[in-house]
Amino acid sequence: MVLPNILLTGTPGVGKTTLGKELAARSELKYVNVGDLAREGQLYDGYDEEYDCPILDEDRVVDELENQMTEGGIIVDYHGCDFFPERWFHRVFVLQTDNSILYKRLEARGYNEKKLTNNIQCEIFHIPHEEALASYKMEIVHPLRSDKPEDLEDNIDEILKWVEQWIKDQSS
Repeated sequence: MVLPNILLTGTPGVGKTTLGKELAARSELKYVNVGDLAREGQLYDGYDEEYDCPILDEDRVVDELENQMTEGGIIVDYHGCDFFPERWFHRVFVLQTDNSILYKRLEARGYNEKKLTNNIQCEIFHIPHEEALASYKMEIVHPLRSDKPEDLEDNIDEILKWVEQWIKDQSS
């Protein structure tokens, strides 16, 4: 059975990882967190002192994921999306969170002030959504609210229904 590839994107702290892991647990899809993949494979191209984080080597990440993506059935979780090949994804979900909720989540992670401010501004200006719209066909990009626990269940239900319909459409 052929399965779709899904990208979960959005500002750090919006709930991509929680959603991705739950989707994988409730489906036949495999979850890949790009941050974990990069850490495990040391797929970095330096370190950003200002933001206190490693710099992702995007080309090496794409090379690392290519075979899995070709097979299908992958949920990719990453806050950026413009470097992934357009052909990889059947649906792109952009998680969005209220700024006050996001601020508390990022503060709890211990983000420094510059990193915290930058991420909040990205959410305010809908940068992840705009990046997704610029990188993929508009009809496959879908925003999802991610403010409260009920949103998680609603998003899981919506995505699983979409996967089920996608599978039916492929077999007809």
